[in-house]
Order: sequence, then C-alpha cells, then structure tokens
Amino acid sequence: MYLWNKTVCVLKLNLICKFKISRRIPVCTGCVRLWMTATDLVRGCLIGAVNLKSSNQNPVVREFESVELSCIITDSQTNDPRIEWKKIQDDQTTYVFFDNKIQGHLAGRAELLGKTSLKILNVTRSDTASYRCEVVARNDHKEIDEIVIDLTVQVKPVAPVCRVPKAVPVGKSATLHCQENEGYPRPHYRWYRNDIPLPTDSKANPRFRNSSFVLNPETGTLVFNAVHKEDSGQYYCFATNEAGSAHCEGQEMEVYDLNIAGIIGGVLVVLAVLVLITLGICCAYRRGYFINNKQNGESYKNPGKPDGVNYIRTDDEGDFRHKSSFVI
Repeated sequence: MYLWNKTVCVLKLNLICKFKISRRIPVCTGCVRLWMTATDLVRGCLIGAVNLKSSNQNPVVREFESVELSCIITDSQTNDPRIEWKKIQDDQTTYVFFDNKIQGHLAGRAELLGKTSLKILNVTRSDTASYRCEVVARNDHKEIDEIVIDLTVQVKPVAPVCRVPKAVPVGKSATLHCQENEGYPRPHYRWYRNDIPLPTDSKANPRFRNSSFVLNPETGTLVFNAVHKEDSGQYYCFATNEAGSAHCEGQEMEVYDLNIAGIIGGVLVVLAVLVLITLGICCAYRRGYFINNKQNGESYKNPGKPDGVNYIRTDDEGDFRHKSSFVI
C-alpha cells in the first residue's frame, strides 16, 4: 500500500487518474518519489476507500442446512472497521449482527466468519430474505460501503392431498386433484396409474391411445374428458421441487358400464309397485275400511230431557219409564 500526504497527494491523484497512462511516470513529486505503472496508479486511486465484494450474492440452501453469507473487505485503511448485518424482509429491516453480537431470531444459530461474513446454522424457510452487509471504516476517505446478499431457502414438499373419484361410469368426465402447500419453490406434479407415470397429454403417447386425459403439472389436476374401462386402476401423485419430492397414498378409481336395460327395468318395477299400492287403497276405501261409523250398535245417544222429568233405563226393558209424575 502506498503512503500519501493527505493534503497534497489525494488532490494530485484525483487529477492524474483522469488521464490514460501508457508509460512509467513520476507522480506525487514532493511527497513520495515512486515510479508507477498505469495499473499501480489505478490501485492508488482506490486507496482511502473501503470496498466490499461477495463470493456469492445469491446463495441457495435447503432447509435445516448451513449457509455462509459472504462479505469480504477488499480495500481499507481502517484496522478495526464497524460491521453490521441487517435482514430485509416484507419491507421491514431488522438487525442481525450489531454491537459485535448476533441479534434477533438468529441469536444462537449464527456466527461471524472472519471479520465480516455471516454463517447461519440450521436455516429455516423464514430465513429466506435479503441480507445487507454494512462496513464503516472511519480512517478511510470513503468511510461506508455495503453489499446485499439474497438468500433462498428451499423447502422439501410434504405428502400432497389427493382426491380421486371412486367410481365413474363409462363415457363420463372425471377430475383428479393433487395439491401441496409447504414446498418451496412451488412443486410440479405428476400422476401415476398402477405405478406407470402418465404423460401431460394422452394423445402424445401411443401407450395411452385408449384414454383421453390432460395433466396440468402446475396445478396437479388430471382431467378425463371421457373415461374408458382401461382407465380403472390405482392412482397416486408426486409433488417435486429442487429440495425433494413426496407422494400421496394410492386410491382406486373404478370405471363401470352403464346398464341401460337394468335401469329401465328398475323404473318399470317401481311404477308397477306404485300402481298396485294405489289400487289397494282404492279397494279398501270402497269397502268402507276408511269410514268411521260411530253408531255401530254399541253406542247410544240419550234423547233430550224436559225439565222435571228423569228417565231411567233398566237392564231388562228396551224403553224408558218415568220416575216421577208429569207436572201439568
């Protein structure tokens, strides 16, 4: 590193560095007499400015692994610069490393590597964010520099939720669903029938010429325009991304023939039963089973009684006799 007189040499460097130097020339006369090449002069122009670089500004790591966020000081005259790391997520900025210690949710599972790089242990999906490395070098002409690292944490999918119709008549449409919401990046889907992978379009594969289906690998839907007997079988779905894959349990789908003759026969039997029930009800009504005869010989309604006369019916008489005389 070259030593410069701060009052003279910095100003001279700013002027000299504006020209293209193609030969060896003396610079900073009166300060330090050095012969420099053009490359040396360019390096000299950076002296007094802190500069950062990273070996990987877009690291990608799987969940529960470790990752290093690289931040390297390339130029600085300050022996002990101030280091800060900040996390930027959802338009919010929080401290990760401040006042020479790990802060926030990374406390206990992160550490500083060397002077400036940050190592995160056992990363989780919530660690996906932008991290800014900031360095303040008080003894440099340009005191502050920063660099942003974009961290992506990949998450393996869990077993997807699959919905398969149990029975579908021949010629009818059917839709099978497969969905997974935990994996990152978003997984792609693939369906299997009897352990045989299905293409995205049955028309593209001669093996499935007797089928008529379309598979959407982005949404996981498998749509049959019209099912055939050959479409019967056990179906299951795989959800796959860069971190791994998972599948649901197999489910049976039966494709059956629609028995038109049987359906017509069943309808006729039901109609015949209804007709018989109706005839039975009509016959019973005509024979009087539904008429309520109140006077059936066992009930008797007493006639009205005039004032002053009591009527008593005896067991061995069929009519009435008076108990007291009539009052005329």
